Amino acid sequence: MRLHRLAITAFGPFGGEQSVDFDALSAAGLFLLHGPTGAGKTSVLDAVCYALYGSVPGARQGMTLRSDHADPRTRTQVTLDLTVAGRRLEITRQPPWERPKLRGKGTTVDKAQTSLREYDPVAATWKDRSRSHQEIGEEVTQLLGMSREQFCQVVLLPQGDFARFLRADAEARGRLLGRLFDTQRFADVEKRLAERRRTTEARVREGDAALLADAHRMQQAAGDAMELPELTPGEPGLADAVLSAAAVARSTAREQLAVARCRLAAAESAQAAADRALADTRELARLQARFTQARERARLLEERAEAYHAAQARMERSRKAEAVAPALHLRADAEAEHDRAARQETRTLALLPETYADAGAAGLAAAARRAAEELGGLESARRAEQRLATLLAERAGLDRQERADDDVLADAEQWLAGWEETRAGLQGRIDAAQEAATRAEQLAERREPAQRRLRAARERDRLAEETEAAAGRIREAEQAVLAAKARWLDVKERRLDGIAAELAARLTDGEPCAVCGATEHPAPARKDAGHVDREAEEAALAAYQQAQQAQGDAERRLAAVREALAAATAEAGDEPADRLAREADEVERLFATARRDASALHAAQEELRRAEQERERRSADRQEAAVRAAARVGHRERLEGERALLEEELAQARGSADSVAARAAQLERRAALLTDAAEAVRAAEDAAQRLKDADARLADAAFRAGFDTPQAAAEALLTDAEHREVQRRLDAWQAEEAAVRAVLAETDTAAADRQPPADLATAERAAAAAAERLRAAASACDAAARRCTELDRLSARAAQGVRRLAPLREEYDRVARLAALAAGTSADNERRMRLESYVLAARLEQVAAAATARLQRMSSGRYTLVHSDDRTGRGRSGLGLHVVDAWTGRERDTATLSGGETFFASLALALGLADVVTDEAGGVRLDTLFIDEGFGSLDDQTLDEVLDVLDSLRERDRSVGIVSHVPDLRRRIHAQLEVVKDRSGSVLRRRGH
Repeated sequence: MRLHRLAITAFGPFGGEQSVDFDALSAAGLFLLHGPTGAGKTSVLDAVCYALYGSVPGARQGMTLRSDHADPRTRTQVTLDLTVAGRRLEITRQPPWERPKLRGKGTTVDKAQTSLREYDPVAATWKDRSRSHQEIGEEVTQLLGMSREQFCQVVLLPQGDFARFLRADAEARGRLLGRLFDTQRFADVEKRLAERRRTTEARVREGDAALLADAHRMQQAAGDAMELPELTPGEPGLADAVLSAAAVARSTAREQLAVARCRLAAAESAQAAADRALADTRELARLQARFTQARERARLLEERAEAYHAAQARMERSRKAEAVAPALHLRADAEAEHDRAARQETRTLALLPETYADAGAAGLAAAARRAAEELGGLESARRAEQRLATLLAERAGLDRQERADDDVLADAEQWLAGWEETRAGLQGRIDAAQEAATRAEQLAERREPAQRRLRAARERDRLAEETEAAAGRIREAEQAVLAAKARWLDVKERRLDGIAAELAARLTDGEPCAVCGATEHPAPARKDAGHVDREAEEAALAAYQQAQQAQGDAERRLAAVREALAAATAEAGDEPADRLAREADEVERLFATARRDASALHAAQEELRRAEQERERRSADRQEAAVRAAARVGHRERLEGERALLEEELAQARGSADSVAARAAQLERRAALLTDAAEAVRAAEDAAQRLKDADARLADAAFRAGFDTPQAAAEALLTDAEHREVQRRLDAWQAEEAAVRAVLAETDTAAADRQPPADLATAERAAAAAAERLRAAASACDAAARRCTELDRLSARAAQGVRRLAPLREEYDRVARLAALAAGTSADNERRMRLESYVLAARLEQVAAAATARLQRMSSGRYTLVHSDDRTGRGRSGLGLHVVDAWTGRERDTATLSGGETFFASLALALGLADVVTDEAGGVRLDTLFIDEGFGSLDDQTLDEVLDVLDSLRERDRSVGIVSHVPDLRRRIHAQLEVVKDRSGSVLRRRGH
């Protein structure tokens, strides 16, 4: 990298535009940048750093870049012309600028601007390459191969930092070297190993916790037969201890199961013996109770023997009385029949006059015959009476017909009198309905056009509103298109700003870069928090295209609405919709009225037709009624003559009765009563004779059966229910007697009675105790079996868990060893050197070797820088730095150097570090270096030696700028850039050549 020209405007202490021609200054190889304190020497270097990286060195990042001396209308700008990696570039950067508003009062802020141009030697012109902050920054970083921190340490050599580096401890050196050589990836490896160790340790602890949980379950299942070791999850030997304890518990459980089974067998034998003894005792108690009950039953039979013999005697008398039972039944039937006949005789005689009380059966029969003969003589009179009733009915019918015909004639005459008026009214309704139908047809022709015009007017008004809404949507769509386009362009610019990070994400070690072709990628650009990728840009573009599509749709919709509006206006005209609505409503009202009136036409015609039919019917009814009236006159005269003859005949036949029928009914009733009384008297006489005969036969039967009187035989006779009850008692007594004799005759029952009483309670208690012991033994055996089963299951699961944890535990041991080794805490890491420290130690060793080559020249061969791995106190080793004094042959710490020695040692260290970092960056050539301060601590001889070393850098065609205010350097270095300060700001002046 070689600097050609630097232009500064309103930057730092420089209020105006200043420029530096590095080509002219670098011609001598060594140039001096000097000026009073605070003039702005370091600001020149800050401008170089800002032009390349967009920020100043870390110690001054919080400071404002704009000069307080600048005119408010002058914008801060830094332009750097340089050659890097064979390309001539010009970088221009403008930080954010708060400027006065062009219109009105106040200020506004302009965004930061960055541009990159490249010189084309073929066309001899500058070409724009990019205006993206991020893209330009990534391009510069990729070309230089260094980050801003590395550039500030390698190109802008800050002597104070390296003096502190010489005196710093290992941790401080590690932080500085880590920033320069980007060893974060090794620190990430340490963190990754630590994370993997913690992860695998957690998984191992989790597995051990599950194993311990199973062990506690086994301990709970085994009771006191298992003791767990005092171990926690993650401790070595936990698995073996748990498996050993589980094996002991299983063995103990099996022994307990065998003992429980033996106890169960003994309890089963004892329980069987107790059950047999209880069964024998229960049988003895049953037999003894049976014998006792039999003796009690025999005593009760003796007490009931008298009742048994009485029942036998009664049963014997009942059997004798059964021979008299038919005569008893016959006499009872005869008596019942005699009672019924007597009662019937009394009832029938009570219905007759008292004159017939002693007439007897023959007298009553003769009187009945006389009444029947008289009834036969009234038959012709009864027929005449029925004919008279018929004649009277016919006459009443003629009267009803006459009244009905009179009503018909009056109704017909009244209705026919108003016929003409009715017909005229109906005909008027028909004519009105026909006129309304004609009017409805005329209004129907006007109705549809009025409705069409009204619909068109409403559509016209709606489309007018929709046109305005569509126009508003177009305006919104245009705003949305503009916003989406601005969003897309902003996203695209942000993506271009971060394109280097996107390209860097595709880099692969060993594969050439698509931009520069390099196969090594030491510092690829990284995506920041606001990085925009291709998907985001495509999404913004799709949103912009969708907004354009929506705008096109809205414009097409507006055109269609306007076309429909023109058609609706042509149809409706300019009449307001409400006026057209009123006209259409009026037409509709008239049309509805006309239709309603016209709808009455058919009803009026039908009503006229029915009225004419009614006129014809009533005329016919009037004529028929007149004919019937003429016929009724002759019929009534014939009926009157026949009625007179019949009434004369009936007056003679009915006598004192109201009618012939009443007289006939009196005779019929008298004949029937006399007949019934004659039959009842004869039946009573016959029943009395039969009762007398039954009494004689009953007395004879009772005497032959051995009874003194028929009453005694009747009393001895039992009913069926009484017979069954007496027989049941006799049979029960006999069965009970036989059962008692059988029980008393049983040998075993009699033998049991001779033995002592059975102690059933004692036997039952013994059997219950044996059963309880059996249940306890069975429960203990089941518990032991379950314990064995549970221990076998848990042991198998624990063994499976141990096998499953074995690879994980091996992985944990391996990762833990690697993590401890990388972290410097392992016993195998004797120097307690972390992995990152180990890599930095290798880099520090390279830096010490490169610095020694110049330090020996600066110190006339006295001092040599060496790297040390020794530990300092309790700290970690690997980043020690010592100096070897050739005069004493001893190695000592760099902190023991004097001020001047510290300066040229730090200068040598800085130059050596620059060489190593340059090689680390891919061999990028650094043709321009700056050394900031420190020369005032050197004597003349040492200063000459240092300047000789710096002057030797020109052998590589390098130019070195020394930043110092030491007066002696102005005499020794002819090419100078002076920074002059005054009240209006600092200016740059080139001196010498």
